[in-house]
Amino acid sequence: MAKMRQKNLQQSVKTVLLIGSSFPILMASSAVAQNAPDEVIVTGIRQTLENALVEKREAESLVEIILAEDIGKLPDQNLAEVLENVTGVQITRTAGVGTGVQIRGTNDNRTEINGVTTVGAGTGRGGISFEDVSASIIAGVEVIKAPEAQTIEGSVGGTINLRTIRPLDLDGTLASVRIQGEYSELSETTSPRVSGSLGHRWENASGQEIGVVLSGSYTEQEATSFRPRVDRDTLITSAVTAAGAPGPDFPFLGIQFLNQEVENFEFENINFAGSVEARPTPELKLFFDAIVNDQERAQDSLRIQGSGVSSVRFNNVPDTFETVDFGSLDGQDLGSIEAALSGTIQPNLGVDDDDPNLRFSSDTGARVTTSEIYRGGAEWEVGDNLTLGVEYATSTSDTRSPNLSTTLNFINPNPLTPLDGTSNDNSVPFIFDLTDGNLAFGIDFNSPFAPSVADLTNPANVVLDAVQVGDDTVENSEDAFRVDASYDLRDSGFANFANGFFTSVDVGYRYNETASEFNDVGSSFGTGAIANSPNGLLFQQLLVPGPDNIEDSANRGLAFTDFLLVDPDAAFNDPAGTLDILQAALDTTNGSVGDPVASQSAFFDIEEQTNAIYGQLGFEYGILKGNAGLRWVDTDITSTGNQEINGVFSTIVSEGSYNELLPRVNLALTPHEDFLIRASWSEDINRPDFSDLNTSVSFPTGPNNAVSIGNPSLSPESVTSYDISADWYFAPSAVLSVGFFHKDRGNLFVTQEEAAPVDANGFRSIDPSCPGGGIFNPVPDRNVLSDTIGNGLCVPIQTTVNDTGTTTQTGVEVAFQYDLSEWEDRLGWASGFGLLANYTYQDFGGGELTQSSTGSSRAPAIFANTTGGDGIIEARQGLLDNSENAYNITGYYEKFGLSARLRWTWRDSFRTLDTAAGASLGSTLGFPVVTASRGQLNGSINYDVTDNFTIGVEGVNLTTSNIEQFCVNDGALLCFQGIPDRRITFGGSYTF
Repeated sequence: MAKMRQKNLQQSVKTVLLIGSSFPILMASSAVAQNAPDEVIVTGIRQTLENALVEKREAESLVEIILAEDIGKLPDQNLAEVLENVTGVQITRTAGVGTGVQIRGTNDNRTEINGVTTVGAGTGRGGISFEDVSASIIAGVEVIKAPEAQTIEGSVGGTINLRTIRPLDLDGTLASVRIQGEYSELSETTSPRVSGSLGHRWENASGQEIGVVLSGSYTEQEATSFRPRVDRDTLITSAVTAAGAPGPDFPFLGIQFLNQEVENFEFENINFAGSVEARPTPELKLFFDAIVNDQERAQDSLRIQGSGVSSVRFNNVPDTFETVDFGSLDGQDLGSIEAALSGTIQPNLGVDDDDPNLRFSSDTGARVTTSEIYRGGAEWEVGDNLTLGVEYATSTSDTRSPNLSTTLNFINPNPLTPLDGTSNDNSVPFIFDLTDGNLAFGIDFNSPFAPSVADLTNPANVVLDAVQVGDDTVENSEDAFRVDASYDLRDSGFANFANGFFTSVDVGYRYNETASEFNDVGSSFGTGAIANSPNGLLFQQLLVPGPDNIEDSANRGLAFTDFLLVDPDAAFNDPAGTLDILQAALDTTNGSVGDPVASQSAFFDIEEQTNAIYGQLGFEYGILKGNAGLRWVDTDITSTGNQEINGVFSTIVSEGSYNELLPRVNLALTPHEDFLIRASWSEDINRPDFSDLNTSVSFPTGPNNAVSIGNPSLSPESVTSYDISADWYFAPSAVLSVGFFHKDRGNLFVTQEEAAPVDANGFRSIDPSCPGGGIFNPVPDRNVLSDTIGNGLCVPIQTTVNDTGTTTQTGVEVAFQYDLSEWEDRLGWASGFGLLANYTYQDFGGGELTQSSTGSSRAPAIFANTTGGDGIIEARQGLLDNSENAYNITGYYEKFGLSARLRWTWRDSFRTLDTAAGASLGSTLGFPVVTASRGQLNGSINYDVTDNFTIGVEGVNLTTSNIEQFCVNDGALLCFQGIPDRRITFGGSYTF
């Protein structure tokens, strides 16, 4: 798929790439390790691991460090996957590509570049997406787990600071280039990666210095993941087979919905980082940084839906069953029940004349984001003891999300399935086989009702059901000014202050203005019935067969493999022309898509001003050192949105403010030169996402999707953290570390849902007042949720609130690092082996707010049957995306020019709202699903052909490890699966 680009930015950055490299020999400067050497020359894995340990050991707070040569030698192609190596860090993936990072079990973290706040593409707080930043332009990564008073507030788990190469740390000239290709197995494509760096430091006889570094990268990537979904959430107490024979004498869970989703994303990413540093006098350093990221994530995903199944649920008994044990929630045993495992779902014209039905959806869109960070300032040494720093930084992110998605309904031409055209249904028989943990299903071609393969790919047998057009925009920014002063009390007039116990005084002030503006721009149209839908012959030039790799790549005998879609390439590359063709077809039915328009009800603009002041004392006495300080934060918020009353919109402005005093203490005790004990106590705040503060309402297009409503009354979370750890540095590049952490969190953000009930027929209300609960969504096609065709129905409401109870996170972290280099005289070639390993345990507890089975319209009946009660199950909300146990083990070998790594990463099960095909709590029995435990194997081999030229190959998900997601509890009811890519990257780098 071709990409839309912002041509001027693309050409300028690509020009820079021609002179650079991306596999730099690192001369890293640390913002944390103030006493580290001015120049660090990296020569291999062992050296970078040792340098990272030096930084970690010298730091006055708890940090984890990865340096650039280490990044370059890892089998990871983006920063999320790099960070997975850090103790206490887990990641989540989109189509197999690392996108989200959790530190100590939470997504609520900060991301900085060179200490500057980054702003993301969406309406959250986490900062720039890791998929947007190429690891090739980053010189080092530090994860700050225990903040100091001078650390910017706003993180629960930690702060991730991405560091670029500092020009004044260069020793002469740096120039290298890296060229690679990445092969994606499921998409069967190879994509290019080019990156480079160029830098030099000049120094004259007077000691004046200036340095310049330019780094850049151009990356393409295609990632595919298959995500089948089966909803077994319908209680059946009495049924007959398709042939009319009596069914079983026990209740069971029947099939309610089938969905085969194929996620396909194509990434095109241009990154540039440039820095200039000058030292006109020995006392003064000037600096300027520019980081520009131009990211496009194009999507041409698809969904094949088998719906209307519940209409014939009492006339289709499965062939086999499995026993599902729901386990327990909050100490309440949920019991067990039989569930459909294999069988067929046949139409029954005497019961329902047109169900089940088959439809094909194409989700074609993109996220086009330009992020820019500019940072300038100075550091001035005044006398022998005082250092002053001043800095101004601006960070912006502008995002467009163009979208042209379509849904086609199938017309079954089988003579046994005459259609009356009053609905969107087509009497297609299905077959399913969920044995051996596979969610496999497809069309039952052995049924007399079945269409042929030729029927499925005939344009005359599809009609246009729905069109969605969008061009949402998000504009985020932060402007910040800070001034810092540090006074070294040693060798000063204050040296005797407290008997020399205190070593430094640090004070500073920071002011920032942050803004987020969201505009929902789009339009949608649904025909509601086949009789009102234009036939595929009217737009057949747009119709193409679905991808041909589904059956083989999914490695299953049953799948929807033959179907038609509106060409995603045409929809993406020529949306105007595609819409013209679709509109011409709709003109035959008096239908109209309409031009995308801004939704007044979804607009919001949130502005925030923060003043922060800190003071910090450093101290050292014998084997003890550390710092203690206070950070005071004062924030004012203005939230602007629109409110609709009787069709009339009015602007609503909400204002709020809060201030917090945040104490922070860090201690380091060295009872032996190779042994270090750390302890810290700190307080922080976690601000709510901008989308959670908005006063406007945005309506999704799915009939089962909840409508999110903001809550401008949200208070920030309060976070109190305690850390203690012990490190044993028993060799130059070796460590054994054990740590314990505990966090108390108040005002935790949790999502609450108000259900929109269904009646005995499984229908939702179409009354705009929604008397039973929920909110009226005028956008979606009602499909099988109403016996009245058309658009609009009552759907659930989701909103974020503060939990009134205190929640806790407690964990243990263990890390081990060692190599055999000190045994070279005895082991010879075998001394090249080394091992890295870490393990994290974390537990979440407390809280008062709950989730309920009433979040699903069908769950209470199921649990009433399994428990003998009323079926209303309440369970306290846990922390999403939090795995109790996680570890990774990396074995490496480096000798004779060969550098090889093999890493196994494993994380325990965790609850999440990330499900296939937009499933909501209504389809997962009212509770977030559980992603099962999973391991993944990555590896890399690099060889130094010469001192300057290196070739290598890297692999991600080498064993093609799949993802399983269960409803209610781990191992209970299998609801979703993910079958991600295996990706192989190959190429070489040259250092001049």
